[in-house]
Amino acid sequence: MPDSAALAMGRRGVLRWFALALVVIVLDQASKVYFNSQYQFGEVREVIPGFFSFTLLYNPGAAFSFLAGAGGWQKHLFTLLAFTVSGWLGWNIIKGHFSCRMNLAAAFIMGGALGNVIDRLIHGHVIDFIQVHYYNAWYYPAFNLADSFICVGAALMVIDGLKKPQP
Repeated sequence: MPDSAALAMGRRGVLRWFALALVVIVLDQASKVYFNSQYQFGEVREVIPGFFSFTLLYNPGAAFSFLAGAGGWQKHLFTLLAFTVSGWLGWNIIKGHFSCRMNLAAAFIMGGALGNVIDRLIHGHVIDFIQVHYYNAWYYPAFNLADSFICVGAALMVIDGLKKPQP
């Protein structure tokens, strides 16, 4: 049976991952408040001409505007999906099922997913403002910090999965 010091250390370890997810949410929401208040919808400001801009766009769908024109029901689907995935990731952190890298990945994904849920619940859409492009020839879909954290978290999970020894 673990002693109280080991339990306390375990709780602190778990709490740091949830604190990191909270930091991701705060950074994401602060950036969205800034861009939503300082830019007009559709306004573009070049940061690196021909490659990188800030622009305020609203996305009622998911990544790459998936289901953006579906009539509103998708907001509930994506909210439920974010809560389900975040709950599952959080449960696995609490139970100690993940490696350190997987805990980091889970915290990033939870923070990003819940940051976008906040947008959907408050605004009915997700606020995007980062635009990567190549002059007028190619544009990557606009995204936000939450999307970035989700992608980094997913990449870390893939890396972790590739490094695990196969039975």
